[in-house]
Formats: sequence, structure tokens, C-alpha cells
Amino acid sequence: MSRWKALPGELDPRVRQLVVRLRRLKDHSGLSLRQLAAKTGYSASSWERYLGGRSLPPREAVEAMVRIGGDDPTRLLALHEVAAEAWGEGRAGTSAPEGPDAPNAPETSEATEATGTADTAGTASAAHTVEVVGALQAAGADDTGPYHLAAPNEETRHGRSLRVALVAGAVALVLAVSSAVLLAVRLTDGDSRASATPLGSATSSVSPSPSPSGPRTYACEVERIDGRWYAGNSRTRDAVLAEGLAGPEVAEAQCLLRRAGFAPGVVDGIFGPHTKSAVEQLQKRAGLVVDGIIGRHTWGALRR
Repeated sequence: MSRWKALPGELDPRVRQLVVRLRRLKDHSGLSLRQLAAKTGYSASSWERYLGGRSLPPREAVEAMVRIGGDDPTRLLALHEVAAEAWGEGRAGTSAPEGPDAPNAPETSEATEATGTADTAGTASAAHTVEVVGALQAAGADDTGPYHLAAPNEETRHGRSLRVALVAGAVALVLAVSSAVLLAVRLTDGDSRASATPLGSATSSVSPSPSPSGPRTYACEVERIDGRWYAGNSRTRDAVLAEGLAGPEVAEAQCLLRRAGFAPGVVDGIFGPHTKSAVEQLQKRAGLVVDGIIGRHTWGALRR
């Protein structure tokens, strides 16, 4: 299994999820960076930047990785759309670097790499095509081959920008509805537990209800079912969790981290620095990629 470097701490969680899935596809394929470059047409140095979180891969590179790894293209390309929007928000107001490496384009020199030249993360295929042509011409290529295309007209650019905006809006709507449903379930679950609490004897004491504005805590009811550990908050085995996220899945991971002998802090369902540190310790002990992100392999280590 590859030993990946930790992703930049300032990387947006939406971009981080895309990079983590691409790393897993690369590990699953068993290909080296040079072999990956040969199969996709994007240089090894470009893939090193894409998989290191220093540059956003273009849509075509993601599609090539999907074909190699056999992953669900719909889900991965939707992640790319959201990541591209987040990447654009982070780069708003700054000057863009030179265009991305195109398939069959010559490798950049060591001097160019030393000055920090990087691929531009485009969110639209039209913009990507123009940048590819510019990169080939700048490199001195006599024939741009299949990339010798005319610049798309204004109507095409507006149409694709609208498609990106619609996809991002749909994803935001789904997230908002999911959050509302989750909140309703939590409130219903809290009312059910309160009504089911026995009054007890005269010697019993009733704990005061937590302040509505205070942080919520989760119970850890750890039990082993069919050879796997569960803590009663979630039964997920593949949800991708990273620092900054919150919910019962995070609380489930915190309970299982405690069971494994690591200290994630208060079991409050919030993925903070203490939880990330505990995840990294677990990953190191289990021989996994130490990136502080909980995915399918880390869930496997938590539940076994």
C-alpha cells in the first residue's frame, strides 16, 4: 500500500474528499505514477500534484482514472464538480498559473518545476480546451493534433457554466434536506429516550437536561455484532469523514477510537483536532495511509 504524504491542512474538505478517492483508485490499480501517466496521457508530475492536493485535476483526468479503477463515474464526477467549485472559491481574486498539462504534451523542465509552475484547475471543459492549446503552443509543439480546436463561443461557455451551477445547486439542496432530516431524527430520538426513562426509586437521581445551546454528547453502547464492533450511533462502513464535519457517524468513530485505546476527546459528534490525531494514531498502527481522514479502510480497522 502506498505511503501518501499528508494533504495540506488548508485544503477545502470538498477537494480533500475528491483527492482521497483518487488516491484509493490509484492504490487499487497498483500502478506507479509513470504507468498512470502512460495510461491516462497526463504526466507523472501532474499526477503527483493532483494526488498531493496541490492542483485540481481536470475532468478528463478524473474520467481516465475512473476507467482505470472501475469506480462509479457518476459519484466521482459529481465530487469533481463540487471540488471544482470549492477550488474556484479558494482561488478567487488571485492570478491563475499556466494551463494544465495536456495528454501527449511534453514534460516540463526541472527549472520550470522549481519555479512553482502548476496546472490550472478548470471547472469547465471549454476553458480546459483553450488552456490546453495555449500550453501546447507555449511548449513549441508544431502540431496540436486533436487539441487543435477553435475556442468555444460565448453561448457554449454560458451553457456549461449554467450546468456547473445547476449541479452545485442540486448538491447543496440535497445536503440541506439531509441536514433537516437528520435534525428531525435527532429531536425525535431525544424525545423518545426522555419518555422511556424510568422514574426509578426514591434513591435514584435524575441528571439535568443539557442546555439547548451547549454541545451535544453521544452515548457509546459498544457491542460486537457478526464479528464487527458497533457503538449504537451509526452502522456505516464507508462514509468519508474529515476534520470540520459533524454528525452521528463522527460520534460512532469517536466511540470506536476510544474502544481501540485512542483518545478523540469528548464524544460530541464533531470532527476536531483531537479526533483527527486519534485517527492518525489508529491509521499508523493499522499500517494505513496516515491522512487523518476516515474512509472505508479506516472504518474496517475501527470495526474489526
